[in-house]
Amino acid sequence: MQINQHARLSCAPMMDWTDRHCRFFHRLLSRHSLLYTEMVTAPALVRGGALHLLEHAPAEHPVALQLGGSDPRELAQAAHLGWQAGYREINLNCGCPSDRVQSGSFGAVLMENPTLVAEICAAMIAASPAEVTVKCRIGVDEQNPATVLPAFLDTLSQAGVTRVIIHARKAWLQGLSPKDNREVPPLDYPLVLAMKAQFPHLHISVNGGITSLAQARALLDQGLDGVMIGRAAYQRPADILQDADRLIFGDSAPGRDVFAVVDAMRPYIRQELAKGVRLASVTRHMLGLFSGQPGARAWRRALSENAHRKGAGTEVLDMALDALRAAALPESAG
Repeated sequence: MQINQHARLSCAPMMDWTDRHCRFFHRLLSRHSLLYTEMVTAPALVRGGALHLLEHAPAEHPVALQLGGSDPRELAQAAHLGWQAGYREINLNCGCPSDRVQSGSFGAVLMENPTLVAEICAAMIAASPAEVTVKCRIGVDEQNPATVLPAFLDTLSQAGVTRVIIHARKAWLQGLSPKDNREVPPLDYPLVLAMKAQFPHLHISVNGGITSLAQARALLDQGLDGVMIGRAAYQRPADILQDADRLIFGDSAPGRDVFAVVDAMRPYIRQELAKGVRLASVTRHMLGLFSGQPGARAWRRALSENAHRKGAGTEVLDMALDALRAAALPESAG
């Protein structure tokens, strides 16, 4: 399966969340969904030599690298480093509205300079065989999305980009926090659908406000090529990923049972503990595994309270499972 086929359903890049431990865990729930790294800045790779930020396990694939930056030459070098590290998709962040990102003149602020974005993408495409994609907003601040977005997509297309992920909200660069920028500006799915009709040659995925596989399927059925899910996939990973292979990709193989996922994490956790990684660094991504099921709160509490302890190992998983099962028993059984 080509990487753009995996993009039929993807997990959004999320700072402080989609690290390599999270991606390994998510891959156990879905074989086909496309995973993304946290955003890695091109200066950190090129000037800072922070190549450890590119580390990932082969088992995570298909996985894409998201880059942040605004210098075409630097981003071209970073894209080449990403390709050398094994990534087959390099994504340019044109959607993040945080002050830190704005101060580096990248993220959503790039939507104000489509000519520069085209130059960046052309340089990245020339520097690496990896597919270069862009994640953007429908516009920023006072821009009119119905005018700005098609012009932006046209510029990207002329630069050689063939796949775009559109967060269907504006980004307000002043006055809204990054959290508010994910929730306050209204969603405009019809505009994204219109862009697919206007640019049929582009592979277009929609992002923003999608909280279920049913919602994802409805958007795909309306003609979009892909759906990207962020917080819901992280906070309720089984709800989104466990049945994704069957419902989104048509894979007849059954989804992996959540208890089997816990068992499958054990060898990985032991391996990471042997490297000096703290248990909580891995298990923090597993807190929502049983979300919505009886005993889920007890599972979260047991992991949260015990995984930080010095010397904590996989026995904490057993404690958390015992707590979940005990809490899930009917009161009469006690």
